[in-house]
Amino acid sequence: MTMLKRWLGQGLLQALRPRMVYGMRSPADGRWRPHSRISSHSSIEGPGGLQLGDHVFIGHFNFIDASGGLAIGDGCQITNHISILTHSSHIALRLERQAYWGHPQPAGQQRAATQLGAWCFIGPHSVLAPGTRLGRGVLVKAYSHVRGEVPDFAIVEGQPARVVGDVRALDRAWLQGPGAALGGDAQAALARAYEAWVQGHA
Repeated sequence: MTMLKRWLGQGLLQALRPRMVYGMRSPADGRWRPHSRISSHSSIEGPGGLQLGDHVFIGHFNFIDASGGLAIGDGCQITNHISILTHSSHIALRLERQAYWGHPQPAGQQRAATQLGAWCFIGPHSVLAPGTRLGRGVLVKAYSHVRGEVPDFAIVEGQPARVVGDVRALDRAWLQGPGAALGGDAQAALARAYEAWVQGHA
């Protein structure tokens, strides 16, 4: 009996553990995204407002609020324990108090579409406030609180997040350092493709 309990317990843990689900349809336009992966343990609120690119990774234990319109560009990586918001009630709950519960349009509620440009990386435990717009290739470091416009290729960190660097410096250093070990033609092809993308030609 003990062996059976152990076997059933292990089976239940395996069935309930977080796992990645491969491939999904972008709710906003119905297009199939075969290379996108989303954790079974991330929550997507208001999925009808989600415009999802391909090659997107959404890890475990994230809160993705698409109720106010959310565009996630191709290749974005959203790691773990992240909140991406399109609405906030941090003012409304004090203004309305008990009346907030069930109110269709509470006073002070903020709602704004949020956008993540292609190939952004969002570090763990970060928050993207409603109306945030990330450019292409942005790196958001862990534990950051991001609000407003972030330019292409910026590295941001902090609470509130500020631009602290440029990913192109990191990328080119890699291409000239460890990436050079790829060898002549392969390294040159990778560098050309990268520069074409940075310049907006790919």
